[in-house]
Amino acid sequence: MSSEHYSEHDVQREVTDLQAKSATAARIFDLRRIIGGLFVLYGVIVTIAGINPSDATLDKAEGVNINLWTGLGMLALGVFFLVWLKLKPAAPVQEAPRDDE
Repeated sequence: MSSEHYSEHDVQREVTDLQAKSATAARIFDLRRIIGGLFVLYGVIVTIAGINPSDATLDKAEGVNINLWTGLGMLALGVFFLVWLKLKPAAPVQEAPRDDE
């Protein structure tokens, strides 16, 4: 057996610290942030590629500037995810009520 003895207060404090770290990690790694950021990044790249298309590229897509439209769509979707994250952030972890109080 270990000679260390933890009081109820020490255990509760450690649980609270772990919950705070978990909530912070959940906010940092929220999928809306990752998906939105990637769609914005790739949307900018594809939109830039579609700003000045070559004639060969337009001929392949039957006259439609597909890079421009796809890039703008990706930008819109990425912005949607980031705005959604800003308007409705991840809910904090709720602490369970204690029975001994």
